[in-house]
Amino acid sequence: MSFPKAGSSIQVHSYKHNGTLHRIWEETIVLKGTSNVVIGGNDRILVKEADGRHWRTREPAICYFDSEKWFNTIGMIRSDGIYYYCNLGTPFTWDEEALKYIDYDLDIKVFPDMTYVILDEDEYEQHRKMMNYPKAIDDILQASMTELISWITQRKGPFDPQFVEMWYERFLQHRD
Repeated sequence: MSFPKAGSSIQVHSYKHNGTLHRIWEETIVLKGTSNVVIGGNDRILVKEADGRHWRTREPAICYFDSEKWFNTIGMIRSDGIYYYCNLGTPFTWDEEALKYIDYDLDIKVFPDMTYVILDEDEYEQHRKMMNYPKAIDDILQASMTELISWITQRKGPFDPQFVEMWYERFLQHRD
């Protein structure tokens, strides 16, 4: 698999299990791009929803995508600390058009004190039935939820206190 180059600007596309486009993030600057991990930064970028709505992100963010993990994270830098939004979904793929993954609805919001809440369990159940998620997918997602919570509580990977700060510094260098 090829991968996006550091310093390049890419789009991020999320899809649903049935292949329909879910959301497009217009512009993320690649800070690290390997076959295993893509780390990107963005600030007040345009996001397009599948239903035609558009909105802008409100703050700088550092995004972490893994080619083996069934989740990705967005560390949002706010005045009162770093908040994380974690999407449960397939490992990323890259095809020169965009970084892509399938979003499986379940999310975790993490607060600066590392407490968290699991979001959209009702949406997951609805889509699981509507799109006939195979049991294997359900099992992977449950195991990935457990792994993600473990990463949060251990402050591992993108939840390490220095991770977002270090990559945000690099983002600012690319933006200037």
